[in-house]
Amino acid sequence: MLYFMLLLYIRVTTLKSKVLFVTLQINNEKTRKMNNKKVVVAGATGSLGGKIVKELLALGSDVTAMVRATSNRSKLEKMGVKNFVVGDMMDKASLKEALSPKHGFDAIVASAAGYTKHSKGDNPETDTVGYRNLIDATKEAGIPRFVLISILESDKAVKVPHFHNKYLTEKYLQEKQQPYIALRPGAFFDWSDGFMTKRIKKGVVPMFFTGADYGTIYTNDLARYVAAAAVSVPDSELNSYIDVGWATPVNGKTLAQAFTKVLGKPVKAKAVIPNFLFKPLSLFAPLNHNLKDMVEMVKWVNTGEYISRNTQRQKQFFGDLPTIEEAVRRYAKDKKLID
Repeated sequence: MLYFMLLLYIRVTTLKSKVLFVTLQINNEKTRKMNNKKVVVAGATGSLGGKIVKELLALGSDVTAMVRATSNRSKLEKMGVKNFVVGDMMDKASLKEALSPKHGFDAIVASAAGYTKHSKGDNPETDTVGYRNLIDATKEAGIPRFVLISILESDKAVKVPHFHNKYLTEKYLQEKQQPYIALRPGAFFDWSDGFMTKRIKKGVVPMFFTGADYGTIYTNDLARYVAAAAVSVPDSELNSYIDVGWATPVNGKTLAQAFTKVLGKPVKAKAVIPNFLFKPLSLFAPLNHNLKDMVEMVKWVNTGEYISRNTQRQKQFFGDLPTIEEAVRRYAKDKKLID
């Protein structure tokens, strides 16, 4: 009797294993099909754009990089990008061809930023006229999803041009009835990789904002969230924004504490622009667009308004929010500051 019961148990267990195996195969196939979407990335040659491309490829997406005719494609090609289209956000005709319905794109990711002047020809007009051109071409091509990298609380930062322009772009997407999802990150934690890493090695965390707590994000995480927004966030969530960042706002003290713990040596926070220099800079700001933008940005962030008001949606779609120490530890490992 015991022999037959054991035999029955083995057969039932084997059947369950087969059912589980088939179920996993079906689920994996569904995931592959869901992620195997055709995504075009504008701004793919930039630092953040390259990270987004990498994350999309890891998800199994069919990635096309939109580049200028003069862009260097070598890094993207080494990553495995095989498809390229030539388009300039200030050239409507080139965008029409680059985003043509013949390509069958499922989504477009817009990570270009004229304000940063990453490439020759970039200027703040890219962030206004250029983005409107891109949205118009996307709408005309019938691409069903536009992923915008906006900015945290951009609707309130009226005096900071490159912040508020992101909000105006969100409004333009709504006006044109182009389906979109906007991610609103805080300040880029790794805002100047080379400079920042060198300073941290010397025991200093360089701080751009010193007057208040503020929201921040590691761009590796942002790239992962953007890729997910392109291929897996449900259509029911389109035409909305998601704040993205760390579990809590940061300041010089909390960042210095985290680095001290992670690196196992004393680390202090230090302002990139000391107060005694900031006031003279403010006097010259009206004479230079970029300087004025920077001064207004620092002033606004230091009001304490630059923090997420809703972290729940980030957790819902992208998982638990990183803690300060967790994110600092990953950054330190990525930069080989620790083993």
